[in-house]
Amino acid sequence: MDRLIGIDYGRKRTGLAASDPLGIFASALETVPTANIIDYLKSYAVKERIIRFVIGYPRNMDGNPSEAAADIEPFVKKLKAAFPDVPVEMEDERFTSVLAHRSMIDGGMKASGRRDKASVDRISAAIILQSWMDRTSGASYSVDAASVPETLSSAHGRSGRRHKR
Repeated sequence: MDRLIGIDYGRKRTGLAASDPLGIFASALETVPTANIIDYLKSYAVKERIIRFVIGYPRNMDGNPSEAAADIEPFVKKLKAAFPDVPVEMEDERFTSVLAHRSMIDGGMKASGRRDKASVDRISAAIILQSWMDRTSGASYSVDAASVPETLSSAHGRSGRRHKR
């Protein structure tokens, strides 16, 4: 089945995410030692057809590439050499670690689990991939609290469970 692969590249570890076959949802896949990333992706490509890579591109707050962006260029060259027929896209990765931590908290992960940098890396990869898919498809799955009808927001508390009246 066709998959998009999200990549949160790091000097030591690289977080990976994969899309569902329809390219609608991104799911955290794995965190791999960076030295082994190309071999891992080749092995993955034997089981699933990779149709695109989406790599997190580090930027400063002003939008310019950060110092870490210099690490991405050699990796992209290796990736393109290993997968010459698979397009590579870059996606702004600002705030992905913060969003990953927030999703871990919202998901009920204990503090000890949130300290696992490998978990943060693969969740960040999923956020990078989902962001690219949402942006390129024109669909947005985020809900603004102001758009929730008052009858729904007052009947459900912050937990989302219905309160008895």
